[in-house]
Amino acid sequence: MQEPDPERPAEETPGGVAAGPPGEEASWLRRLAEEARSGWRLSAAPAEPPALTVAAVERYLAEAPPAGPRYWYDVTLADGAGLERCYLAPRLNRLVQRAHLHVGASVRLTRCSYLYDERRLRRGLLCIDQLLPAASNADTPTPTPAETRGLGRPSPPLRGERRHYLPLWNNEDPYGDMWVAEQPPARVDVDVSKLISLGQLETTWRSRVHFRPLLVRVLHKSRLRYYGKPEKKMDVPYQAYFEVADGSGMMSMVLWNSLCPEWYNSINVGTVLLLEQYAVKDSYPFKTQPTPRDSQMKRFATIEISLNIRNPPTKISIISEEMVKPEWGLPEVKYQFITRSELDDLPNNHSCDVIGLVTFVGRVERTRKKDGEDFWLYRWAHAIDGTSDQPFILEIFATSQPDVFERIHPMTYLVCTQMRVVRDLSENPSHTIYLTTSNESQIFITGWHKGQPYTKDTKVKNFIQWTRTQSEANQMRKTVIGGYYPFPRPPNSFLKYCKSNKVESVLKAIGDLGEEIEGLHYREHKRVAIQGIISAIRCISYSSAAEDASGVEPAQEDIESLENPPVSKQDNVHKGKTRNLQTEEPKSFVEPSCTPGEQHQTLLSKKSTAKRRAPHKSCAGTEQGTASVISVSSYPYYTRSAKKKLSLNEFQHEDSVQEQAPSDSSQYCTDHEEINDIPETEEMARTCSSWQSDLWAQVKDKLTKYLHHSTIFPESIPCKFDYMYKDLLIQQYNLHAAVHQPKETRTDKNISEFKSTGGLGYYEVTVLGINHDVAIDVAFLPFFGHEDPHLFPVEEVENDTLLSCMSCISSCQQKATGDGTFCDMFPLSNEIVKAAMDLDGRHVVCILDVCHLGDDKVEVFLSKIYKTVEADVPDPV
Repeated sequence: MQEPDPERPAEETPGGVAAGPPGEEASWLRRLAEEARSGWRLSAAPAEPPALTVAAVERYLAEAPPAGPRYWYDVTLADGAGLERCYLAPRLNRLVQRAHLHVGASVRLTRCSYLYDERRLRRGLLCIDQLLPAASNADTPTPTPAETRGLGRPSPPLRGERRHYLPLWNNEDPYGDMWVAEQPPARVDVDVSKLISLGQLETTWRSRVHFRPLLVRVLHKSRLRYYGKPEKKMDVPYQAYFEVADGSGMMSMVLWNSLCPEWYNSINVGTVLLLEQYAVKDSYPFKTQPTPRDSQMKRFATIEISLNIRNPPTKISIISEEMVKPEWGLPEVKYQFITRSELDDLPNNHSCDVIGLVTFVGRVERTRKKDGEDFWLYRWAHAIDGTSDQPFILEIFATSQPDVFERIHPMTYLVCTQMRVVRDLSENPSHTIYLTTSNESQIFITGWHKGQPYTKDTKVKNFIQWTRTQSEANQMRKTVIGGYYPFPRPPNSFLKYCKSNKVESVLKAIGDLGEEIEGLHYREHKRVAIQGIISAIRCISYSSAAEDASGVEPAQEDIESLENPPVSKQDNVHKGKTRNLQTEEPKSFVEPSCTPGEQHQTLLSKKSTAKRRAPHKSCAGTEQGTASVISVSSYPYYTRSAKKKLSLNEFQHEDSVQEQAPSDSSQYCTDHEEINDIPETEEMARTCSSWQSDLWAQVKDKLTKYLHHSTIFPESIPCKFDYMYKDLLIQQYNLHAAVHQPKETRTDKNISEFKSTGGLGYYEVTVLGINHDVAIDVAFLPFFGHEDPHLFPVEEVENDTLLSCMSCISSCQQKATGDGTFCDMFPLSNEIVKAAMDLDGRHVVCILDVCHLGDDKVEVFLSKIYKTVEADVPDPV
């Protein structure tokens, strides 16, 4: 029989949450847990579950067979009487991974079970088996500050033998109260005569068992490395590298396992350490190496200092800078700051440090590691230093500094160290050069600069002097935050895009994109290449796009009302798209219960009773990112044959005919028979914002699959930075938090209300599969009209004739839209139509940028077009 675990409560309390005071009425969740525990099925399905609020979603390493999930999740729910930590059934993990289930969401627990821990006495937990979304209202319970104060505490996860939680969205950041914020400096007397230098250590370490103390200064610090695996049992499998130095040279120091939570946040660049009872080992040959800033310093690369909790138990003391004596001979931290004017002359992979004023910061996105459930976190930023018209373009990966990484915003002073230059000399150097973080990079913003060694650097002082000459109002006009950021652009050659990969492994079939998109995780960004034919282009204004993103198709709403049991009006938060979080393969909150084929038949049967919107309007299939087969409307396009009957110039300025066009864009999408009855001149007047190829006109009604992924969401459009709503904007473009946080004081503004960075709208581009049986609608976002021309330079797409034309807008187009001539659309230019006609019927390779924005919002942008000249020798358009 196993002894009770002293770190876990001995009494049986579902979820491990202590019971309330004696005599207090049990919460609804506790009563539900008792109902499940007392039944012979060990499960419960309440008939009328109340609305609950998700207070925390926490992740930890699973203990499962190889075929099982890598991670498990514990979900803390608030029911108004307290908080209850529950275990999420692994088959529902997808709800977290796609951000359907997140902190602050309102849900109804419709089925649960009670799970005993067979390796402990009187220990069980509540398991979530099925959920429904619920509408938030005044009666929805909200966790109080007193209740949430304990969240993130060092209590162990509910299942298995793991002792700590991981950060929700990556493995590099410290998470939870077990990570000590700061260790106080030690009051120790340093006896220099008893010390050993790094140089002496290297020559004598093999002949010693115990080593004399070391006195060193930290020169470089790496991000955390988590090396936990489901099949291995280790309490805190973390590791961090530091480069430390004394008067004799520099050597690597490794912080292992449980010493990481205790010391990682306190050991920083510039920190002076007294190390006792440490181990010395052969250096790991494959670790990354920072670039030394002092070329005269000797590097001892054959061995490394190992700090662990045992064998032997290391003693670490931090010496405050005030106590450091010059006679100790410790080196100063040096930097290699560069200005923006110097960047263009630096070679690829050159290491440097930069400081600048942030003018743009993008949303946090994730890219998948080789391991299927692990991700890198990163964001893009622009910073200026006054030495060039061009900004620093910075790709910033998470550096195990989550407080800084999440608080980067425009108008802050940003310092990034150990950055690497990325450039392709075969491309246009001025357009492709940017900086990316390395394993040893550190980032700092306003509020974190005090006491940092770089404040003494000459170029840092010069930058501060420059900022004092600048007008804050002028710089604020150039600030942008969030949105889709199309960088780095794909190279000019498709072979360069493929790099070492075979073309066959890079190209995806259009018909498989639905599954590809369905497999995305929250804020995962992926670049996909497909073969196809540019078959149609439509212009869509932001006003009509906002309407599309907020609604569903009338016919689809009718389908769902027939196929699902009635749901109370207050719970219908997704406007007809709510779904059970089923116990089988999770279809999330909004998955339709009918198959694509059934949707197709139902839509056809309802043609006479419900008008269907234009193809660019969002529908259930579009928002879910699934491959829906629908009846393809005969949207009136501007075709090559039509051009023979009326010139484009006359077409765009036929005011008398334009007045006859209906302002409601939904009237554009009528049945083919109705269109045939429309006078030809009126039809063309109504279609001046669209173009289609002759091939598309022939095949669009015969497609076996038509994917709609051209919807633009508010999160896709960069917006002007507003200091008054700084915290709201920062929260919007970061990832969902793991633990409930109090709402900001100014939350009366929706993200869609912020001023966009310019532009009238975007383009919907239809790509037909080369077998003429599948098509997909994707979006192209032109960046024109912004006050800072360096943020989204048009020249980046100058090798794509079509995309370059769509990135610009003529004065004629601006005037036409500014006069209100086009309510839902703006006109295609002659150049766009010509460029599209030049591609008519030709096979091209399209590079798509795909990003999952949470829930069922997926943006798919067209980033590059390559023309295939020969099968194995692709060339750019």
